[in-house]
Amino acid sequence: MSPSKCPGYCERVVTKQLSSFCVVVIGVTIFVSIGTPVRIRGLQGTLSPSQSDGTKSKGHEPAFFPIAVWYSGGKARAPMLETVTPDSAGLWKKDLSKIKQLGFNTVRTWVEWNIAESQEGKYHLENLDLLLRLANEVDLKVIVQVYVDSAPEWVGNKYPDGRYAAQDGQAIPSQAAPGYCFDHRGVRKAVLDFFQEVARHAAASPAFYGWDLWSEPAALNWARIGYKSEPMFCYCPSSQERFRQWLKQKYQTLDRLNEAWHRTFTNWSQVEPPRYGTILTYTDFMDWRIYYGYKLAEDLAMRNQAVKAIDPDHVTTSHAPNPSPLVRTLADPYDPTDDFLMKNSVDFFGTSFYPKLLAAEHNWTLERRVLAMDLTSNITGGRGFYVGELQAGYGVHGTIVGSPVTGNDLEMWTWGMVSRGARAINYYAFYPMNAGYESGGYGIISLDGTLTERSRRAGQTARRIEESSDLLLQSHPERAEAAIVFSPLTPLAGGYDEEGTRTAMHESVAGYHRMFFERNLPVDVLSSRELTEDNLQQYKLVIVPYPLMMTEEEASTLKDYVAAGGHLFVEARAGWVDERGHAESKVPVFGWDGLLGVRETQLIPQKEFAVRWGTAQFNAMTFQEQFEVEDHNAHPLAFTTERTPIAYANKYKKGSAIVFGGFAGQENYKHAAKMHPLCGILAHWAGLDEPRLRAPNLLELRQMYSPNGRWLFFFNHADKPAPIVFTRSLEKPASHIREIMTGKEIATTETNLNLNVDVPAQSVRIYRIDFLKE
Repeated sequence: MSPSKCPGYCERVVTKQLSSFCVVVIGVTIFVSIGTPVRIRGLQGTLSPSQSDGTKSKGHEPAFFPIAVWYSGGKARAPMLETVTPDSAGLWKKDLSKIKQLGFNTVRTWVEWNIAESQEGKYHLENLDLLLRLANEVDLKVIVQVYVDSAPEWVGNKYPDGRYAAQDGQAIPSQAAPGYCFDHRGVRKAVLDFFQEVARHAAASPAFYGWDLWSEPAALNWARIGYKSEPMFCYCPSSQERFRQWLKQKYQTLDRLNEAWHRTFTNWSQVEPPRYGTILTYTDFMDWRIYYGYKLAEDLAMRNQAVKAIDPDHVTTSHAPNPSPLVRTLADPYDPTDDFLMKNSVDFFGTSFYPKLLAAEHNWTLERRVLAMDLTSNITGGRGFYVGELQAGYGVHGTIVGSPVTGNDLEMWTWGMVSRGARAINYYAFYPMNAGYESGGYGIISLDGTLTERSRRAGQTARRIEESSDLLLQSHPERAEAAIVFSPLTPLAGGYDEEGTRTAMHESVAGYHRMFFERNLPVDVLSSRELTEDNLQQYKLVIVPYPLMMTEEEASTLKDYVAAGGHLFVEARAGWVDERGHAESKVPVFGWDGLLGVRETQLIPQKEFAVRWGTAQFNAMTFQEQFEVEDHNAHPLAFTTERTPIAYANKYKKGSAIVFGGFAGQENYKHAAKMHPLCGILAHWAGLDEPRLRAPNLLELRQMYSPNGRWLFFFNHADKPAPIVFTRSLEKPASHIREIMTGKEIATTETNLNLNVDVPAQSVRIYRIDFLKE
């Protein structure tokens, strides 16, 4: 989205030596005191003073790939901390030495506002100071996780109007969590002051490596307000005022807002976020939820800004609970974050990864795991990402116990993330949880300190990553020739009163991703709000699933992509409603009838129906969209069993487009078809290059490239060995080829690589290829 059309875009220029400085927060000017500021660009630019290849900003420091376990000193579970005693130094150092000997190079510790500043302005960071000193003694780096979601009581006493509020306006009392609302200026200043005090302590240590400024960002963290029905946050006076200022920036005048919302406000003070839906319009709901996504990204940016003012040299990160296109929406009452926005607020964004979180029946399938990995990589645009939490032991929730996490699991999950461009791995946690409803869960060792087989395997993996970090940190995933467009806005269709699923878009993306994964065809997932002519140029094929809500800008960009020679595949009802929630006069929208050569004439609800496309047959769901031909060049490609055309192709300038009158991606998510024929059809139509690989099913190929070398990863997800034959041309002659899991050296050739190997069951084989230096 271009700056001029994005109400969340701003260019912030901060000048030095002011006691307070101005931050434009989604059109709102807010003054907060955070010391000496730095100049950073707006959210469409880069906030990072660090290098995207994993090196720090200090050019003389070597590249470093953190492989960490969560550990705070002793056995206290995050975010709690163990009381420092005269015995702590000896006991903690023993643990840290054990971590180092296993093969890890970093620990991830934490500080909690509730304890660290239990009285205003009196800081207790003894745990952090001691851990930093001991880590330096055993040659471990330290990443610091800052928790402000559990807040000290004095904040609420000083700022009683700073409590969170749901739609009824009633203040939510904090029980340490969820703390207090960041929109309140006094609360915000207290939060940022705490960040800066922690920065003064951490930055002085030679062991300190970097920050995580927000673990799993949300509108409200660590609490579910169960005594309220369908609560949404936040409706406190400060949050309402901040939203009001955003609306002023967007609409400029009250008359324009009244027209959009179908209201008759006479003063801006009357404007409030919607508390429920009506039959009239849901533009107010759209504004409220779109705003909140931008707001949370700006909140993270302000944390980043506060820390960088004190410590401009160390890397800043944050991580989501999972990639937002996996399941989360802007309509979520607790977590309306859009990771595509959040990524620009820190140096590196990332995710948590818990494939075996709870009961065995909820374990992620292989397809779910690789989708989460790919989404994390795609969200960050190839610049790399941090795995903030990677599940290290079985999950626990009360009396529910999850499946065991094995050494094989950790090996496959870790290398899966590395093969997609991860720049740090943080295993959660060293010790199992010692308190709370997760007691006994998630540790990589036993609570009595006994090492486990998986801890040794993870340490071995850490060593291998560190040994190859020079080339890994230069490398990026192989560029995809196909892309799937995810719309963060479509789940908002219907407003407050949507009675269907809000995750149909997510399911559709997952269904198409699965088609490509089965064929080892790389595919990217793009945000509809980030589409540009430049970033679409690399793709031979773009798929737009479940396109019920579209903006004019998105439609125009995709139309230009086809005109320039691209191949566009779009599902039913393209642009049924716009970003206001208003129906368009005809479907497809924004002049796409000229692009697709057809227009919608009738819509027939169908729970599931069969499609015949040449000799192939597969199912689709929800709608049968019927068309009227408007361009004689448009011709039918696929039919229902009643011989009604369900897909049309049309040439448009230099490119081609296909419209499909149903939802094949969502159907493939719900009822997967093995080696779905639609992917093969589209790959052939768009001329995608397929890897020269002969291998059984469940053999996954990943590739990474650098000007200095190349990586090949062969993941065998099956329960029996996989014989593979793989050939490819190299960009440069190889000087050295080594399989790093076995240490086997491979004879080098010029630029032709030929591999004929067996990959053991549930294992990975990884080939490092170094190019001859010119």
